[in-house]
Order: sequence, then structure tokens, then C-alpha cells
Amino acid sequence: MNRREFIAGAASFAIGAKLQQDDSTTLGTKAEQKSSPEQLETQSFPSAVAGVRLVDSTIARTATQLSREVSPPYLFNHAVRTFLFGSLIAQRLRQKFDKEVLYLACILHDLGLTERFEGELPFEIQGAEAAKAFLEKNAYAKDKIGVVWDGIAMHASLIGHYKQPEIRLVGEGAGADVIGPDYSQLDKADVDEILGVFPRLEFKNSFLKTCAGVVRRHPGGATRSFMRDIGERNVPEFHPQNFCDLVANAPFSQ
Repeated sequence: MNRREFIAGAASFAIGAKLQQDDSTTLGTKAEQKSSPEQLETQSFPSAVAGVRLVDSTIARTATQLSREVSPPYLFNHAVRTFLFGSLIAQRLRQKFDKEVLYLACILHDLGLTERFEGELPFEIQGAEAAKAFLEKNAYAKDKIGVVWDGIAMHASLIGHYKQPEIRLVGEGAGADVIGPDYSQLDKADVDEILGVFPRLEFKNSFLKTCAGVVRRHPGGATRSFMRDIGERNVPEFHPQNFCDLVANAPFSQ
């Protein structure tokens, strides 16, 4: 799943069309049922999955701990799968990238959907700001913080597709997990292995429910991207302003 397909799918609310489907129909259903949320909280973090080594630096471990603490298990697993899928896609495309920077962007990319960090900004920018504050607090390199910020802020935008690999691959990995893998970029055996270690935990329904809750509490941040689609489909009181109205109401005669 490349970023163009992810954005196009989100724009047409492809994920919403599947809201009522049983999540057990997705790939790797048998493997997904191996771990419960309670087991995931206590299981050891693997060193590698599907041939991809998970980053084990001090800042990566601290970021993983933060993501696990603030995210429901289904969302934490999604963050890890985003890194794994993104890394495998990079291998297939023969792209070189900073593994630690990509890992940080992926593991923190949905902070804006969590209770601790959600707010009035669009969730991807809200999350980017939270990640920036966290990394600054931990004295991470300023130039690398900027790349992490861009990767998170652009992961739901087609703009990121045209940026450097550490930015592009966040959206590529997330798109593969949300809409589905492109098997010209990923091997099914690798996908199944990843789902076995980090199962989806009813991702579809849980993700849409979480997003709808953020829209309900912070409607001003959901006027663009797929969050608008989720709000219009799942939050009856959500009535975003149309861009045409903004132009028509501008304080000019013509």
C-alpha cells in the first residue's frame, strides 16, 4: 500500500465502508488470536520480526515505553506494525534510511489520538508536537527531531510521499496497516508473521471509534484529512465548515 493509495482510500472512506465487517476476516486471523491485550502488556518486546530488527537505543526504548503507556494495546501494536511494514517496503524499494529516526516517528505517530495528547490541532500535528516535546526533553538531536515531526505531521498527507524516506515511510507503513498491504512491496509470509507478534486486536472498529471520539471532543481539528470523513460518518453533531463558505465570507467585495 503506497501513500497515494492510502490517501485516496481515506478520502473515499474505504475504512468506513468496512466498519461493520468482522475484523477476523483480515489477513492472519489465526495468528492474531494468539495474544490478548493483557498478555501484550507483559510480554517481552522482540528484538526482530520478519527479519526487521527493532531499534533498541535508549531513546527508542524510552519512546516505546511512552507509546505503550498512553496508547490502548491495539493502537500501540499499530505503531509497531507501521515501523515494520515501512522498513520492509524500504527494503523492497532499496531505500536507505535512518532506522532510529523512522522508528521514533512510527512508534509516536498516533500520540494525537491518545487521551494524554489529543487536542484542538489536527491529530497528526498534535502528535507531532507531542513527539517534539518528548524528544527535546530527552535531548535528542534538533535536526532529527525535525524529521520525526515531519514524518508524523505528514503521515496522513500525500505531501509526505515526496519527502525523504524517513518521512515517506511512516505513511507507507501506516497505509499498509490501515488499508491493507501491497503485495508487490510486501511478502504475505512477512505480513502474517508481523500480525502474529503484534495482532490487530479488532483494529478496524477500535481505530474508527477512537478517531470519532477525538472528532467529537475536538471538532476544529478534524476539518481536513480522513478525520473529516470519520466525523461525518460517525459523529452526527459534527458539521465542518466548507472551504467554499470561507471564500464566500471573506471581507472583500469580489
